[in-house]
Amino acid sequence: MSFDSQLQHLIDEALCEDVGDGDHSTLASIPASARGKAVLKIKEAGILAGVAVAEKIFRYKDPSAAFQLLKDDGEPMVPGDRAFEVEASVHTILQCERLVLNCMQRMSGIATLTHQYTEKLQGYHTRLLDTRKTTPNFRLLEKEAVRIGGGVNHRFGLYDMIMLKDNHIDYCGGITKAIERSWTYVQEKKPGLKIEIETRSIDDVKEVLANGKGKVFRIMLDNFNPAQITEALVLINGEFETEASGGINLGNIEAYARTGVDYVSVGALIHQARSLDLSLKAVPS
Repeated sequence: MSFDSQLQHLIDEALCEDVGDGDHSTLASIPASARGKAVLKIKEAGILAGVAVAEKIFRYKDPSAAFQLLKDDGEPMVPGDRAFEVEASVHTILQCERLVLNCMQRMSGIATLTHQYTEKLQGYHTRLLDTRKTTPNFRLLEKEAVRIGGGVNHRFGLYDMIMLKDNHIDYCGGITKAIERSWTYVQEKKPGLKIEIETRSIDDVKEVLANGKGKVFRIMLDNFNPAQITEALVLINGEFETEASGGINLGNIEAYARTGVDYVSVGALIHQARSLDLSLKAVPS
């Protein structure tokens, strides 16, 4: 399913949740024929995200809406800036207001935190990945916000990559058996599907090196400290992509990047991000 079709589904479900059998406040006080303007005002510094989504929300409800973009997704923002102006049915503006703000505030918070991490990686080979630690039914926009903030999207769900985590390995009976079964599955069921495997020790890394060549494309080094990652990278010698995961934060990310690992994955990009303050205000006619 394309991004746009997933977004349309998200918008439809979110508006159904909010509007229910009618926006009675608006229906009671505003004539159905009324049209108006509103402006998105920025009240907190950060990285703007969600403007393109806001336009799609308004046009979903009112295809005739006029949307004037004043700032782009990914641009720095400061209090007093304006992100966009919209002219549409007043009913559309009022019904879409909270959905637009919820999306943009959350997305801008994620993009801002992601940008802070990516700034720490400037000049290094290492790139920043997100994770599946997301809000149910809002992953589409949380991951889009990571991308806007300068990060790289990891797999979107369980369907677009095989990732053999600790529980898979333990239930399966070990690393080698998990690799072999997964490789057979890929050949028979999903040719081309990539396999990543988690390792928890240097011995695990050695086992993947002995049994995963030509089958595994990336080794995750889970909860390795930078010294252990350096040791592992010497053994791996560029034969697999590498990903460091677990306990990585703004204070230590550069230490991980200095090892030369290909990727660092940080769940906190999404689950620790704080929404930023924005408001949608009517423009008097």
